[in-house]
Amino acid sequence: MPVTFGTPWLRSTGELAWRLVGILVAVGAVFYVVGLVQVVFVALFLALVFTTVLLPLGDFYDRVMPRGLAMAASLLTAVLAVGALVTYVVTSVTNRWEDLATEFGSGLADLAGLLADVPVLAGLGSPERWLADGGAWLQANAGDYAGTAAQSAGAVGEGATAVVLAIFCTVFFLTQGHAMWRWALNFVPADRHDRWEAAALAGWNAFSGFTRGMFFVALADGVIAGVFLSVVGVPLALPLSVVVFLGAFVPMIGPVAAIVVSVLVALAAKGPVLALVVLIGMVVVAQIDANVLQPLITGKQVSLHPVVMALVVAAGSVLGGLLGAVVAVPLTGVAWAVYSTLRQTPGRTQGGSPVDEAD
Repeated sequence: MPVTFGTPWLRSTGELAWRLVGILVAVGAVFYVVGLVQVVFVALFLALVFTTVLLPLGDFYDRVMPRGLAMAASLLTAVLAVGALVTYVVTSVTNRWEDLATEFGSGLADLAGLLADVPVLAGLGSPERWLADGGAWLQANAGDYAGTAAQSAGAVGEGATAVVLAIFCTVFFLTQGHAMWRWALNFVPADRHDRWEAAALAGWNAFSGFTRGMFFVALADGVIAGVFLSVVGVPLALPLSVVVFLGAFVPMIGPVAAIVVSVLVALAAKGPVLALVVLIGMVVVAQIDANVLQPLITGKQVSLHPVVMALVVAAGSVLGGLLGAVVAVPLTGVAWAVYSTLRQTPGRTQGGSPVDEAD
């Protein structure tokens, strides 16, 4: 008779603990490898994002032209659209740069006058003194900022490399995605093809649904912000709405940056009172994004509860910084979709492989 150790609940708890340790080791190994090839990981992630966004447009072009040409046309359309948005924002700001600079100086003077009347701040000196102290501090720390700028230049170079590699991969995902998937499926035993193909399709649907949901959330944010800024009379309301739209794709930092830019433009053009109104309104827009649009649209696509999404984003930001915050929700959604499908009884998938659309 075999000898057993401990009571049944103790044995089962020990087995579960070892499994959790194994999972943690595997997750840690994944994070370690991703850290070593971070540029490649970012490029692959961006390529998958580009592919999910461009596939519907490519399918539309496919009705009137060959598949390869249709996918190339969809990529070119996306590049031209983003370039046009960025050019529009830069041109709009450049055309009003001198007026904004003058208005910004007037706005700062009005703000300084208001701050000088605050008893607590009056005891700290005049606004002119604050500016002088700030200038002296910047001069004293100029060397540190130069080093930081050099590091930022290196990061920009890595980002450009990732974008170029992502575009290169996107071309092949769009034109040869089905063949690439069939090649990868050969690493799985033939009797398990159906099961893994169903799991991969579920993961792909979760990822593509989240990505397209993010696009509609960003578009809604831009429209709401544009209407609000136009109503309160902020100059460059339409370019600022484009900034809000683009910033919505970067969790945490993007929305905050859009709010800061909008408040600064309002301060420059209309003074501190309107700047405060814009600050409150843009924070409300950000809350609508976080508490209404995100859970209803993107959360539904990845089948994650809003609380789980918030915890996942927080954990991703702690473990991987900004990159971790960006990829946390879609990767968790994909992992959950794949796991849920693999738990089910194996069966033939309906539809096609996760990249059938790209064939």
